[in-house]
Amino acid sequence: MVFDFLRRNAGATVPESKASATGPVVAYHGAGRVAWSPRDTVSLTRTGFSGNPVGFRSVKLIAEAAAALPLVLQDRIQRYDVHPVLSLVQRPNMAQGRAELMEALYGQLLLSGDAYVEAVAGEAAVPLELHVLRSDRMKVVPGNDGWPIGYEYTVGARKHRFDTTGTQSPICHIKSFHPQDDHYGFSPMQAAAMAVDVHNSASRWSKALLDNAARPSGALVYSGTDGHGAMGDDQYRRLSEEIEANYQGARNAGRPMVLEGGLDWKPMGFSPSDMEFQKTKESAAREIALAFGVPPMLIGIQGDATYANYQEANRAFYRLTVLPLATRVASVLSDWISQFSGEALELKPDLDQVPALSAERDAQWARVASADFLTDAEKRALLGLPALPYGEDDG
Repeated sequence: MVFDFLRRNAGATVPESKASATGPVVAYHGAGRVAWSPRDTVSLTRTGFSGNPVGFRSVKLIAEAAAALPLVLQDRIQRYDVHPVLSLVQRPNMAQGRAELMEALYGQLLLSGDAYVEAVAGEAAVPLELHVLRSDRMKVVPGNDGWPIGYEYTVGARKHRFDTTGTQSPICHIKSFHPQDDHYGFSPMQAAAMAVDVHNSASRWSKALLDNAARPSGALVYSGTDGHGAMGDDQYRRLSEEIEANYQGARNAGRPMVLEGGLDWKPMGFSPSDMEFQKTKESAAREIALAFGVPPMLIGIQGDATYANYQEANRAFYRLTVLPLATRVASVLSDWISQFSGEALELKPDLDQVPALSAERDAQWARVASADFLTDAEKRALLGLPALPYGEDDG
């Protein structure tokens, strides 16, 4: 594991061993997932992804865009066109390709703040297969020094324990930054939870209004000619049946109500205009998109004038949201896979094949190519390319 050199008991032959003084305290933080009252991963996924179009589209947009980015593998000397790690990433298992596995990984990370990748070991130096595990089923098992010593995967009444105390961990845990938890990440869906509730409540209110459009909030007040305010049973039953038959439902929306003598309509509650219903819903949608880093223009939210046009919004989306996420995930994966192969490999997105960044790429290449005071080696370094073999650099 990459943190083995930080363990307090790492190797008896080492003359000195260092560890954080807060390590033993972290172990007593708790073995379960951090509690966000009803904001657990399953509930947030149900309400914010499966039951909310803005959250669904935001997650799908980021996950699909990041998964579609081409990946390159290189070390300090060369960039590989053929390598066992590239073959593994291209075909991680028999059921999924690279794009499918990466989309599932990014989706889990966005929805829960955590993503877990399992490596199936084989006879070769690299893993035989890679699988993305559901984050809501995984639990970190911390050791006495605060570092994870295992992961527990639970499905129903069955549990499987992954041991991570060896030099090669079968689990790669990718997590977002969480300021109040030592073992689990913080997801954008948790930050957008209140906006999701507002947006879903507004949608339910709209649906209920359509289903019961001709029965607005109010009361029919009856005052008889003799001064009594009570209806007879037959009158009450006939009035209820008439309202249900002639004034309820979307088909009867806006139909005027004819009141007989003694009946008076007293409105109650607020109208949609009083509540600024549409503005409230649009504001909640913007907050959801903001939490995920998606420009509202890209998901059809009108009235956003932050970007001059769609192309600028798309470029900002890739530069500020997709690329930082994909670069960090690829870096963690390459470091983890390097434990198996023993090679210092770097896996990263190929920015030269991102259409949204073509204008920036052309400008950068033109600036670097026109810099005559730079050698070819320095130009390649500025462009993120590996150095040429010794003797091939004429700069």
